[in-house]
Amino acid sequence: MGSFGILVVRTMLVLSLYLAAFRPTVLAASFYDYFTAYGDSEHVVVASGAAGFGSTNKYLFGSVSTQIKLIPGNSAGTVLAYYMSSNTAAHDEIDFEFLGNTSGQPYSVQTNIYASGVGGREQRVFLWFDPTTSFHTYAFLWNKAQIIFYVDSIPIRVFKNNEDIGVPFPTSQPMSIYSSLWNGDQWATRGGAVKLNWTYAPFITSYQSFQIDACVASTSSNADCPANSKWNQASFQILSNNDRIALESVRQNYMTYDYCSDRKRYSTVPAECARNTV
Repeated sequence: MGSFGILVVRTMLVLSLYLAAFRPTVLAASFYDYFTAYGDSEHVVVASGAAGFGSTNKYLFGSVSTQIKLIPGNSAGTVLAYYMSSNTAAHDEIDFEFLGNTSGQPYSVQTNIYASGVGGREQRVFLWFDPTTSFHTYAFLWNKAQIIFYVDSIPIRVFKNNEDIGVPFPTSQPMSIYSSLWNGDQWATRGGAVKLNWTYAPFITSYQSFQIDACVASTSSNADCPANSKWNQASFQILSNNDRIALESVRQNYMTYDYCSDRKRYSTVPAECARNTV
């Protein structure tokens, strides 16, 4: 059976991901208790180390957070992805993607949700602080009613379960936690107009204080994680009034893209958009 409870990994520096042709720093031993480093053809991988990691466990419903310090200086063309994914054919996925920029420009964070292999639900906001000078907390809350994205405990997006109107929602596929640093200069910065400049390498992002309070699924099904688990209780299914106000402030002041408003991509407003305004 899966276990319920909080899993906390804390070190001053859990991991640094490098996008460069030399060896990264040695990972803290506690990191390997919960995550595995990896690399593939999309990443610039060297003889020792990799440009990403994934959790050894899969989870169904709960809260996941980590503190990240993003790439300083000119990071144009880079993408730092921090996400959960079922890694199945018709996969479910919950994404943070931090899009690199030229020095002095605000950082964009893109969020997206896949359910049963269907994505295309991007939103972007500018971060209202410099995320390269200190660590900030990025978190997901996922339950059967909604997914909430948080930055420093401020909600920046809510995606509700709208299965009743035919919109897929992640409810049954356990997901692992991943992060990867990669070259996305075909689209990441100003729509691909600004390319990655390797003279600014190494591109380094750092992590600390992983916190996982979620149901551990021992199989690929949801049998270990009942629908009445604590994360599905009523108190986790609504936003407080203060959170509603904070979310609206982010939408009004920092949102730069919303798929719901993109008539070039969607001639008809997607059905869920009217319900995801709070």
